[in-house]
Amino acid sequence: MAADPLSLPPQPVPDAVTAPFWAALAEGRLAMCRCGHCGLWMQPPLERCRRCAGPTRFTDVAGTGTVYSFIVQHRATVPGYLDDLPYVVALVELDEQAGLRLPARIVGVDPAEVRCGLRVRAEFADLPGGDFTVALFRPLDES
Repeated sequence: MAADPLSLPPQPVPDAVTAPFWAALAEGRLAMCRCGHCGLWMQPPLERCRRCAGPTRFTDVAGTGTVYSFIVQHRATVPGYLDDLPYVVALVELDEQAGLRLPARIVGVDPAEVRCGLRVRAEFADLPGGDFTVALFRPLDES
């Protein structure tokens, strides 16, 4: 029996620029947009570099970073996450470049323990209701 579409999380709508990002996630890799000339990382991805107008490509990143900013969602507002309250949505600043930030959920930690500067690592999960894999971030065990 198919799931009720109103109970599923929103589904990505890839376009020509973002398709490589989604393809990498499906392969268990995190890849971000980078200029082929000057090396600037860009999120959101662009066809041409905003600094030098050079062509861009997707390049794998380590998948580690720090929580730059976050919110703890306590009210049910987004279908697909109504039973996961509370949950954390963060901007994760990736280690590759200051300012390279990716929005993602933080998992594997009590929401009350999430803080700016928390070290995290990407992991991958299938998004219910579609053919997409998403990146989630879990605190790094730095003991």
